[in-house]
Amino acid sequence: MKKSNKIFLALFAIYLVLVAYCCFWNFDSLPAVDRTMFGIPTDKLVHFIMFFPFPILCYLAFERGWKEPWQILLAVLAVAAMGLGVAAATEVGQSFTGYRSGDPKDFRADALAVGISSLIIFTATLIKTLKSTRR
Repeated sequence: MKKSNKIFLALFAIYLVLVAYCCFWNFDSLPAVDRTMFGIPTDKLVHFIMFFPFPILCYLAFERGWKEPWQILLAVLAVAAMGLGVAAATEVGQSFTGYRSGDPKDFRADALAVGISSLIIFTATLIKTLKSTRR
C-alpha cells in the first residue's frame, strides 16, 4: 500500500468515527439553531455536508491507479454503494435510539451528497487519466 493510501485510510477512519459521533450522540443540550437556511431545512444541509466527503476519502483510501474508464466507473460505483450503505445504516441505527429518529428525508440528503461527490470523483479521475494517456 502506498504511503498516500495509508494517510487517506487513516483520514477515512477518523471521518467514519466522526460521522458515527454526529449521527448517534445526543445533542439535546446544544442551543437551538435556525430551522432553515436558504429555505432548506438545516438538518438536511448538515446531512449533505456530513456525507459529501465520504466518496472522496473512501476512493482516495482504496485507489489502486485504475487506468481504464470502466475500472474507474466500477470503483466509483462501489464507493457510492458503500456510502449509501453507511447512510442507510445510520438512519436505521438512529431509529433504535430513544433520542434520535430515522428519517427517509435525511437519507435522501445523504444520498444526494454521495451522488454528487461520486460524480465529481468520476469526472476528475477520468479527465486526469485521459490527460495522462495522451502524453
